[in-house]
Amino acid sequence: MGKCLVCGEKAMATSNRLGVCLKCIRGKPEKALKITRLVHAKSRGIFGLPSEPPRKADGIACGFCANNCVIGSGGSGFCGLVWNVNKRLVRFGGTAEKGVLNWYYDGLPTNCVSWWFCPGCTGSGYPKYAYKPKAEYGYANLAVFYGACSYDCLFCQNWHYRHLSAKHKPAMSAEALATKADQHVSCVCYFGGDPSAQMPHSLEVSRIALEKANAAKRILRICWETNGYMNPKLAEKAAKYALESGGNIKFDLKTWSEDLNIALCGVSNKPTLENFKMIGEKFYKKRKELPVLCASTLLVPGYLDVEEIKNIAKFISEIDPQIPYTLLAFYPCYVMKDLPTTSKKQAVECQKIAEEYLKNTKIGNAHLLS
Repeated sequence: MGKCLVCGEKAMATSNRLGVCLKCIRGKPEKALKITRLVHAKSRGIFGLPSEPPRKADGIACGFCANNCVIGSGGSGFCGLVWNVNKRLVRFGGTAEKGVLNWYYDGLPTNCVSWWFCPGCTGSGYPKYAYKPKAEYGYANLAVFYGACSYDCLFCQNWHYRHLSAKHKPAMSAEALATKADQHVSCVCYFGGDPSAQMPHSLEVSRIALEKANAAKRILRICWETNGYMNPKLAEKAAKYALESGGNIKFDLKTWSEDLNIALCGVSNKPTLENFKMIGEKFYKKRKELPVLCASTLLVPGYLDVEEIKNIAKFISEIDPQIPYTLLAFYPCYVMKDLPTTSKKQAVECQKIAEEYLKNTKIGNAHLLS
């Protein structure tokens, strides 16, 4: 049972660790966000990360992601990988020469959010984009886990990426990582953390790996799982690689409300929605038989309600109602580990409202539903 520090009301689906309820985030955002900013600052301070994207008047602009950090002397960007050292930016990750990440081979079919239409899991796009008309048993996904993020989600289920951000390692060049996409690899997926903070690295890996695959006449799909908070020009380049290769860009649309996004994830969601719309309008109709774009939302109990899902689904439908949308079950993690798992009732209600606007919806991680 959690208690809201603004209105004083208690509820099972209010996080004591966040300190505020959904009603007050919506109705009294000034008071609610003052509390949540302190929660973000405390949790980020443990890893030596700045509490908010810096905006130093005498700083240097970064420009890699949508936070557009302006970093003062001796300080770092929100991601922790970019520092102002003697009035010049030093990048400890995200460049072609150095990406802070872990990687591994994930045998296909896998638990990708896009599994229900992914070529590696279903054979969709065979024979142009898939080796087999069904799941690609015997092939692997090169899974690239980036160790930094442009968001700060207090319910993060991969929160340990922050250890990599703090240490700036392990690091790997784009050239070295691209060699791992060998003949038994049929897709590459960038996730994390989030690739948005290290997009130049993922784009260079993609360029090199695709050149080698095309020369050998091999299938190699390029995919991103992201909060979508990258520089728009880099987002467009990623979409082109995904379109060309038979891959997909999965946007994790955390919220619809900007205030709720700031409360839960530390920053505005406006650039995410703008990038999603841009990619949808420019690229989705070019390959509708195998979606180049999809979305997902984690159903955080007490915070991601039917109203949020309705607004997200309506937004997606205005771009194209065929865009796939996955509703993911939540389990307690990181700061907000005092919440229950998503209930079946919540998931079904949210899917029902999403289906009023969208043709392709799915409940993911259904085994977690309470």
